[in-house]
Amino acid sequence: MRRFGQTPTSGQKYRRRPGVYCILLREGSVLTTFQSNPIPEFQLPGGGIDQGEHPITALHREVREETGWRIKVQKRLGCYKRFTYMPEYDLWAEKICHIYLARPVLRLSDPTEQGHEAVWMHPSAALYELAIDADRFMLRVALNITTRP
Repeated sequence: MRRFGQTPTSGQKYRRRPGVYCILLREGSVLTTFQSNPIPEFQLPGGGIDQGEHPITALHREVREETGWRIKVQKRLGCYKRFTYMPEYDLWAEKICHIYLARPVLRLSDPTEQGHEAVWMHPSAALYELAIDADRFMLRVALNITTRP
């Protein structure tokens, strides 16, 4: 599995944290989520998979909470891992991130997760604004897939 980001710190214990995220493309734009805390940043919508939860169920739940949109999952794009500190949980995590391509189909509401805002942007802006290098990489993969003849 490809690794992005920081090299794990020697002696630091990391808790494995599986998560699911998606790239949402519609009419030439990408739907991202802006998270204001603990660090203001643009992200791909998604998040942790609860114990016993199916990854696709988690994806639908997380996207709805962070963007307010209902989605149609199209395909799995890949998976990567990264080691990071998650201040909102006071947790050193080995994040296993599963990435899907999906289409937003219906706006249900504003985001219900506090501190999140749904933001549409042009793909070139998203490639600049997304905070996580692996997410920018996966967006490039998705754009290549969707623009092939």
